[in-house]
Amino acid sequence: MSVLVLGGYGAVGAHLVRLLRAGGTPALAAGRDPARADRVVDLSKMDSFRAALSGVSMVVNCAGIEDVRLAGECAHRGIAFVEISATSEYVQALEHVDGPVVLGVGLAPGLTTLLAVEALSRAGGPVDIMIGLGSGEHHGPAATAWTYQLTGKRFPDPDGATIRNFTKPACFTIPEKAGYKPFPALRADFADQHRLTREFAVPVRTYLRLDSRLATVGLAGLTWAPALRTLAPRRMPGSDRWVVLARASDGSAQWATGRGQSLATAAVAAATVREIARHRITTSTWIHEILEIGKLWPGLPATGGRL
Repeated sequence: MSVLVLGGYGAVGAHLVRLLRAGGTPALAAGRDPARADRVVDLSKMDSFRAALSGVSMVVNCAGIEDVRLAGECAHRGIAFVEISATSEYVQALEHVDGPVVLGVGLAPGLTTLLAVEALSRAGGPVDIMIGLGSGEHHGPAATAWTYQLTGKRFPDPDGATIRNFTKPACFTIPEKAGYKPFPALRADFADQHRLTREFAVPVRTYLRLDSRLATVGLAGLTWAPALRTLAPRRMPGSDRWVVLARASDGSAQWATGRGQSLATAAVAAATVREIARHRITTSTWIHEILEIGKLWPGLPATGGRL
């Protein structure tokens, strides 16, 4: 099995290539820079992408390019396409691709999805997902742009209302080990809340906060003046600590914490790649349909993570 990692020398992709190779899985870093790429590819040109698929059995998209045609081309060839994106509209489009596509592979969605499913199995819904990200971590440009592009946008709530990103604050009890000071998290449009709400017929809602109160308040302000997001700093105060939890209807919570969002995303992706190799994926599939939370534990210590 050979895995092509799009964006393979980026913030997430470089970690993923390293983890796969360390586990004995051949991995190729793909990108436009000949000096850093094992396989040069320009994802804006489908002919370039098609050529890059030669001899590949799986593709993991860490490039931040959200083009359904990439998954369609892989599906046409029977190549599994693994997506780490959290963008709801894009992920919903991928759900309709006729072929082996695996969705929700990362920290959020991904680890959050598995924690929410575990919470549902133990205590039932509704479930609230809380994502805490370290605002001081140096993210790739795609991850930073993704967060800012949510400002001002709306998304559907399970109760039928339309919610503006970074509003509707809610408080969560966060384990002390996470190193997060208590202050509210804000509603945010991550793809897995919609999938889980549909699948389990209970409300699942996602909230986001940063480890810096100032940075979190900044997002809450920008959502009412999204034109100002171009003035937002690329680096903000804070650490590289992350925490994710899923709170069930009885107040109990399943949680995980660690350091390095990009590394954690890569660790989840590496575990998913190994699991895909054991299954015959033929249709659009979410991470929780092939992977259980317990199987992630061996890979989390590499991120300083714990469950």
